[in-house]
Amino acid sequence: MPQKKSHPDSSLIHVALVEDDMGFQSALTAAIGTASDMRLVSLASTRSQGLLMLEQAPAHVLLVDLGLPDGSGIDVVRAAHVQWPECNIMVSTTFGDETHVMQSIEAGAAGYLLKDSSPQAMVLEIRSLHAGGSPVSPMIARQLLMRFRPPVNSVIEFAVGRDTDKECAVLSEREREVLEFITKGFTSKEIAALMSVSHHTVLTYVRRVYAKLKVNSRAEAIFEARVQGL
Repeated sequence: MPQKKSHPDSSLIHVALVEDDMGFQSALTAAIGTASDMRLVSLASTRSQGLLMLEQAPAHVLLVDLGLPDGSGIDVVRAAHVQWPECNIMVSTTFGDETHVMQSIEAGAAGYLLKDSSPQAMVLEIRSLHAGGSPVSPMIARQLLMRFRPPVNSVIEFAVGRDTDKECAVLSEREREVLEFITKGFTSKEIAALMSVSHHTVLTYVRRVYAKLKVNSRAEAIFEARVQGL
């Protein structure tokens, strides 16, 4: 397969947009046009057009609506994750349910915003995404946190009767985050996507967690984490 040519003016943030809401599309296009550090290089309003867009030179940032007239925008996210591996993908949608959120993240999205932000705020989020951030609407962030929070009762059950003299492991914030994903059954590749880091980085965190908990398997790590109230 021939390599896709790169866009000129590489100093600018090249943005691609898949959006069928003409009012939102127009407002966001205008906002991007007024930003001196970015340029809209591709525009589509359907799933099929979005997939064809991926045959062009990769953009730095891709914004995708999910409710497209001819199918789901998740198909575009999934294809872009493969065809534009260096592109930062962000969902912009009215769908705030857990199913759409998790499917988008699993497909390769690094950000998820509801359409309750102004176009100017979206421009700021595009910069954040391009700089390595993962913009997420507050309601979606809370939903994700609640999903990964262990039930209080389960922690108490495992903690009762434990050896109170046993020293608890001290984990870094990132190690604790990886451990929480492990307890929810995510694979290392899925954790890498959720944390927007490489698979190798996740494996490094996993090894550190195992060493600090003094365990050798996922099942032992989950049990020990609950025993220690982590």
